[in-house]
Parts: sequence; structure tokens; C-alpha cells
Amino acid sequence: MKIYYKISDWLETNWVTPAYAGGLLGTLSIFFFGAATNTMAGWLYVISGMSFALLGMGAVLPGRSLRQIKIRRHPIQPITVGDNLAIALTIENSTNQPLALLQLQDDIPFVLGKPVQQAIEVIPAKDTYDWIYYLPTQKRGIYRWHYLQLRTAAPLGLFWCRRTRNAKATAIVYPTVLPLSSCPIIDELGQEYSRQLHEHSRYQMASEGLTRTLRPYRFGDPSRLIHWRSSARYGELRVRELEVSRGGEEILICLDSAANWQPDRFEAAVTAAASLYFYANRSLLNVQLWTAATGLVHGNLAVLQTLAGVNFGEEVLAGKPPERSLLWLTENSLSLNSLPSGSRWLLWLDESVASAAEIPRLQDCSGLEISSNQPLEFQLQSQINN
Repeated sequence: MKIYYKISDWLETNWVTPAYAGGLLGTLSIFFFGAATNTMAGWLYVISGMSFALLGMGAVLPGRSLRQIKIRRHPIQPITVGDNLAIALTIENSTNQPLALLQLQDDIPFVLGKPVQQAIEVIPAKDTYDWIYYLPTQKRGIYRWHYLQLRTAAPLGLFWCRRTRNAKATAIVYPTVLPLSSCPIIDELGQEYSRQLHEHSRYQMASEGLTRTLRPYRFGDPSRLIHWRSSARYGELRVRELEVSRGGEEILICLDSAANWQPDRFEAAVTAAASLYFYANRSLLNVQLWTAATGLVHGNLAVLQTLAGVNFGEEVLAGKPPERSLLWLTENSLSLNSLPSGSRWLLWLDESVASAAEIPRLQDCSGLEISSNQPLEFQLQSQINN
């Protein structure tokens, strides 16, 4: 039975395969031809000849109609895991005749679900058909697929013909970003080593920074910030508003993607990395992300795409993290011993085998032990273990 299906599939993809009506008509045509040969009856020859002519037309016309169809896939907008991907395609009939009874199948990755099918009753001549469908997502990732299948038995319904078209698609599903209202591990990272430098930088920017805009004078504004030329033009005191650095601390979030992880813990670590990055970004900190395959990346889109495509067990292609204080996300407790001074860490524990005694207590580094049994958002907003 499997051999029959393989042969049928090969014929349908490369040529045509008989439908039920085509198989029945073919059997009757052979029967009439055999009867005509035995009886030498002319009318039987006519019936068998017409039947074979219909079979020939039914075998040729489906493939010819599919050749005239053009496929255009629209760009897929990135989404966050849990949302629905919107897949849009335009099918164009470039012939002067309407095309009827067409089946489409989009061969999406199995991770996203089963191939999606759509039946089209008719596409008028020189017209298009817009097909839009939605895919639910349950896992982050960068998904790529290439092919769309067209299938028809029109116009006679005697033979099925299927052709594969190249319609490349790339769908990016970002990890979840938790709405953290506070995050002590980010707020306290490196403070004890850079407080004086930070305050000096803020004072220098406040005194010598670039002018961002002018605004009316308010009571208490320093007189050195008054812009006298603009004040004379507007007839009221105008004060320069400067570009002031509210943060300035450099935060380096490192995901230990070269290590071997349990899949569920790695997904939690990716979510944590995304949440910590955007929390630091909202706090006006100079934040970067490091993974084993990409090295240092920054910028919202670049970080989201990196975290969408990252996997554990990656080869270290971009070298080791910089030798400065960082935030290390790992499942390997032994890697904490090599962290630079002033670093922080998030360690995912296996409660079934790990114990608190196995976690190294480093004098210059501290962090959080993440449990799979508690909400990640709550743990990221907890005080760090000193």
C-alpha cells in the first residue's frame, strides 16, 4: 500500500495521477476498445476513441492551467510568542480564462503545525485572489519555509495535478518580555565600583552638555543656563535644556548559550535575558547582550532577533565575554568561579539533584538562584543573594 501511495504521489507531482472518475473512464475506454476489436463494431470504436480523447485532454489541461499561476508571498511581521502569525499570499491568474477548483497547501514547519490548506472556487481572468490565514505560536524562534503546493483536477476532473512553487517565508517569533517594575540585580550591578564616575559624568553633562531644546524660565533654574539671545527675541527668559545622562552604567547581559541546558530552563533564561535587557534599556542604561554565536549585540531589534534564534549548545564563534563585570545567565554552577569581579549571576537549579551547598559562594560576585517552581517575573524582582 505504501508503494502505491509513493507512486501516486510521484505521478501527481511530476505528471498527473487519475482521479476516481479518470480511473473509471479509463477502464471503460479499454473495455469498449476491447469490445470493438472483438466485434468490429464501428460505434464501439467511436466511443472508445472519444473516451481516450477526453482522457488525453484531462491529463494535459490541469498542468497547463497551473503553469499560468503566479504566487507572491507578503512579508511576515515579527510577533511575540503567544500571538498569531499573519500569513498573506496573493495568487494571480495571468490567463484570459478563469481558473476554477484550485487547492493550495502551504508547507509550514512542523513546529508551527500541520500544512495549511485552502480551496479556491474560481479566480477570474487577469485577477488575483488574496489568501490570509493566522498561525498560533507557542515557542519563540526564526522559522523558514520555502514551498507552496498547487493542486487541481480542473477542468474535467479526470486527473489530479500538483505542482510545487518556490514561495520563501521567514517568520520571527520574539521571546516574551516580562513587565518588570523593579529589578535589583540590574539596579545594583556595578554600583559600588562606578558611583563616583557616574556622578562626575552626570555633573559634567549637566554643566557642559549639548542643548536639547529651549523652554521658559522656571523659578530655581540656574542663571548660567539662560539663553540670553533667545530671551531677547521672545521677550521672556528662555532656559537651555541639556542632554542629561540619567544612567550611563554599562550593563553586559551574557547568556551561557554554549552550555548544555534543560530545554524548559533555557527558554526561561531567554525570557529572562530579554526582560532584563529591556528593563535596563528603560532605565537609560548602556546595555548589551552577549551569546556564544553572535557575540555582543545591542539595539532592540537586533537583541530580539538574536534571542529569537539562539539555541543552547552553540559553538563559541565570537570569543569569550569581555573581562569586565557582567550579568551571567547559566545552568552550570561551575562557570560562576570564572566570573570577573563585580559580576552578578542568575543560576537555574535542578531542585531534584542540586543543593545549596553545591553553589559556590564568591566574595566579589552575587546573584539569584532561579527555581522552576516559582514565577520567573517574581524572582527577577527579588533581592539578590549577597
